[in-house]
Amino acid sequence: MNLVSHINLLRHGKTSGGSRFFGATDIPISQYGMTQMWTTLQNSLVKWDHIISSPLTRCADFAHQLAQRDSIAITLDERLKEFNFGIWEGYTAAEIMQIDADALTKFWETPSAHPPQDGEYLHHFQTRVLAAWYEITSTYIGQKVLLVTHSGVIRTILCHILQKPIDRLLEIEVKHASMQHIQVTQKQGLPHATLISNP
Repeated sequence: MNLVSHINLLRHGKTSGGSRFFGATDIPISQYGMTQMWTTLQNSLVKWDHIISSPLTRCADFAHQLAQRDSIAITLDERLKEFNFGIWEGYTAAEIMQIDADALTKFWETPSAHPPQDGEYLHHFQTRVLAAWYEITSTYIGQKVLLVTHSGVIRTILCHILQKPIDRLLEIEVKHASMQHIQVTQKQGLPHATLISNP
């Protein structure tokens, strides 16, 4: 018999800092962003067995509130933090284009080959995110799990599931407070993930 797990990937809502490169920066979620997340969950009838969240406050604040409200166990996982944008942290894309348009353009075209200065290498980011993903899919077998995390983390997981090259992750749109549903079936002792709702 195949054991099926259901994993929802929930991106945090809008932050108080606006549309800037806040990857590793621990910027708080805005009140509007918190409302966005609760609104998304109003459309879900799932009763989760476990919540796993990025420790950054824009994810963890909501995750803790939900865990307390519904008496759900919660785990914070450092590997689910957002991509580190290095010297671009805190800047808008428009501001970076004025400072170094060539670097940002190359990053958008081939992010794995052109990391931000002092930032994270995309393949290192992919390795840590997928290490968390493999552990989650192998540990919470037959359970319903909510991952509260960031757009880069979700894009990386979806690239893996959809078998897309990691350099194409920016082609996947992940809106604030959007949620994807992943079904994981254990086949011959190995997890097989399928995207149920399209990103």
